[in-house]
Amino acid sequence: MLDVVSIAKRARDENFPVASLAFPRELRPHIRALYAYARLVDILGDELEGGPEARLAALDELERELDASYRREATWPVLVELQPAILEFNLPREPFLRLIEANRMDQRISEYETWDDVKRYCVHSADPCGRLVLGVLRRGDDHENVALSDNVCTGLQLVNFLQDVPRDLVLGRVYLPVEDRRRFGVTDLDGPNEPLRQLLEFEAGRARSLLASGEPLGRRLGGRTGRAVTAFARGGLAAVDALERARFDVFSGRPKPSRARLARTAIGALVP
Repeated sequence: MLDVVSIAKRARDENFPVASLAFPRELRPHIRALYAYARLVDILGDELEGGPEARLAALDELERELDASYRREATWPVLVELQPAILEFNLPREPFLRLIEANRMDQRISEYETWDDVKRYCVHSADPCGRLVLGVLRRGDDHENVALSDNVCTGLQLVNFLQDVPRDLVLGRVYLPVEDRRRFGVTDLDGPNEPLRQLLEFEAGRARSLLASGEPLGRRLGGRTGRAVTAFARGGLAAVDALERARFDVFSGRPKPSRARLARTAIGALVP
């Protein structure tokens, strides 16, 4: 039986840190609830004991709980905290379901042939987060905003793929496209080597280009909310910088910007 209380506590405690700082005060509980939900889905899909069968069963249970939240009948703590955002902002069910589906895909798919295949995965694993945030900002009906948000979220997801190559290997997953591994002659993913370094550098360039969309999106949204979105994108760019400083050695430790660097990045984005 799932210990939903302890899992929910972890999901709440591991929120993306900028979310509590960058958004207007009245929106912060809703933003934190969105990210707690996203973290809960990942915990069930990545860390639950019992293998794929147990994880798929837990994700099915989560989908039923999500349905209950739309009837104001949720019982899991994370979903109870999410209900006010769903109701106040009339958030659609589809993005929440896509996050669940991404973790179902993780139980069935171990690698992706092309970059387009990886992007299709990100449509489920990453882009819904941005779309839900736009919903809370009441800016989700603008197609250009949505397109730019998808780019930023895919860029952030790609950065995580680069940082987490060793972790993903342990989980039996590779998110570096097969076609790109062939292009750079990567045959060994178990430790640092020059072909892999070149591949990670190439993928980092992709991520940087996608994250650059955060600047025009921030300007389109305007005000504090626009600057908050810019802070997310700049946090991803700071992570790319950390990968570059480590020369893309993701095996000696997970390259990431320091808390001080992230704080400076967030403050820089928030100050007009």
